[in-house]
Amino acid sequence: QVQLVESGGGLVQAGGSLRLSCAASGGTFSSYTMGWFRQAPGKEREFVTSIIWSGGSTDYADSVKGRFTISRDNTKNTVYLQMNSLKPEDTAVYYCAADQQAYKRRVVATRAYEYGDWGQGTQVTVSS
Repeated sequence: QVQLVESGGGLVQAGGSLRLSCAASGGTFSSYTMGWFRQAPGKEREFVTSIIWSGGSTDYADSVKGRFTISRDNTKNTVYLQMNSLKPEDTAVYYCAADQQAYKRRVVATRAYEYGDWGQGTQVTVSS
């Protein structure tokens, strides 16, 4: 029963930047793999990026490589998503998620069903 709360979304012009935050409570944040997913209207939720417990390994969807950066601060129980060079196709609700079973996996989770705890989402809208 981990509580996740996203913040930092908003409206930005193409080429601009946003920084999303996800604050966790009610669990052992430092032991979880954390991920970001996004969902646009009429589309399935898709993987964006993930970071393991130590922050030493990250994974990114091809669509955001070189533009987005995930990081975490275990002393603050917070994971961040720095979004640069934003494009209109990045418009979506962005969700933070926690994989509490990461210690059992040989590969970092990139599928939504592998993440057991989810935030409420924050809207990111990129205008052209």
